[in-house]
Amino acid sequence: MYNPKSSKAEEFISHEEILNTLEYANANKTNVQLIDSILEKAKQLKGLSHKEAAVLLDCEIEEKNKEIYALAEQIKNEFYGNRIVMFAPLYLSNYCVNGCVYCPYHLKNKHITRKKMTQDEIRQEVIALQDMGHKRLALEAGEDPINNPIEYILECIDTIYSIKHKNGAIRRVNVNIAATTVENYKKLKDAGIGTYILFQETYHKESYEKLHPTGPKHDYTYHTEAMDRAMLGGIDDVGLGVLFGLELFRYEFIGLLMHAEHLESVFGVGPHTISVPRIRPADDIDPTAFHNSINDNIFAKIIACIRISLPYTGMIVSTRESKECRERTLHLGISQISGASKTSVGGYSKPEEEDENSAQFDLSDKRTLDEVVRWLMELGYTPSFCTACYREGRTGDRFMNLCKSRQIRNCCHPNALMTLKEYLEDYATPETKKIGQALIKREIEDIPNEKVKEIAKKNLIDIGNGGRDFRF
Repeated sequence: MYNPKSSKAEEFISHEEILNTLEYANANKTNVQLIDSILEKAKQLKGLSHKEAAVLLDCEIEEKNKEIYALAEQIKNEFYGNRIVMFAPLYLSNYCVNGCVYCPYHLKNKHITRKKMTQDEIRQEVIALQDMGHKRLALEAGEDPINNPIEYILECIDTIYSIKHKNGAIRRVNVNIAATTVENYKKLKDAGIGTYILFQETYHKESYEKLHPTGPKHDYTYHTEAMDRAMLGGIDDVGLGVLFGLELFRYEFIGLLMHAEHLESVFGVGPHTISVPRIRPADDIDPTAFHNSINDNIFAKIIACIRISLPYTGMIVSTRESKECRERTLHLGISQISGASKTSVGGYSKPEEEDENSAQFDLSDKRTLDEVVRWLMELGYTPSFCTACYREGRTGDRFMNLCKSRQIRNCCHPNALMTLKEYLEDYATPETKKIGQALIKREIEDIPNEKVKEIAKKNLIDIGNGGRDFRF
């Protein structure tokens, strides 16, 4: 029985409800009257149900699909403007006890070089990331209670926040580690993490159990209910995601939205972010072995439909995707991207020694952070290194209420410009700095609140004179 308010995974992610929704969407994929009514509802900027969204995803009418893409872009601009938040993943350890068949970290893989960074090695990695200009990290680690216990993760977080190198500092640490207990989530909250991220991989229970044949991750229920425990542990910013290519994309799309509906129903706040990774080649992993891969057109439509359905939620595309694919999806709803990523343990401080056999997956976009920043600005976007909301306590329902009222722009827009100014002063190449200074000069005039605008202008001058870390 489907029940979004239930605490049981198989009730808030109901297999029967997903099948019924798939059937409903397929039956109405050319129903112009219904599609129009759903689009009209979406224009109210309050989101859609999983059933309504599934109809848009299945829509086969070219004219209506154009309207879907246009509406997604409009909604993205309404809530997030032209800002794109920048981050980088940091892999702490690839030791893992699970048997996930799509991940090279799986226990039986004897090809991969197993590594776990010491605190000194983490310092070297963080300094390398700071020297690029990064301010926000997403920590990654395999599940291994011996090598990667929660105490190790907490120590790493403390080390990362303690490192100040020249003008560099990591101001927000997001964490992507295995499902754990309420008590451990409380410890992560107390350590000052930003968002807790956990990919479901697939919402199809039978497929999930086959894809995770051994290890603690085999437990579908424990994994799927992890976000509830994180919320109960005090972490009110959580990030969802599936690995597209493992199961049929329509099933996963509906499952994602149902999970978001569940969090909203029970905790009053939906996911802070949704990630949409697609399976990539990696050591001991052949993506062609999975027969559910999706092409770029389907990928773009999934992103557009998520944006329409969850207008307030941040959306992430990583360097798994190519420059061309990322450029297309920026228009349709993406609000965060990674830059200059390494998916191996220790790959930032000694890239010339990087062991490809320790990487989690191959990258498609291998540009430097400066190249990505310049590219975004040339496209008309404002790269943002802002972490102010997290540090000002604007998380969970506080953030969502500001976002829903569209007041967040009075904070986010000036904060984005000030953090971009820091990047230009400290890390940018001359050409990037020139483009960025012109962008800031234009964009500062679009701040709607005159008082905020004047303060931001003063802060920008102070940043040019050596000041740092101004925020609204």
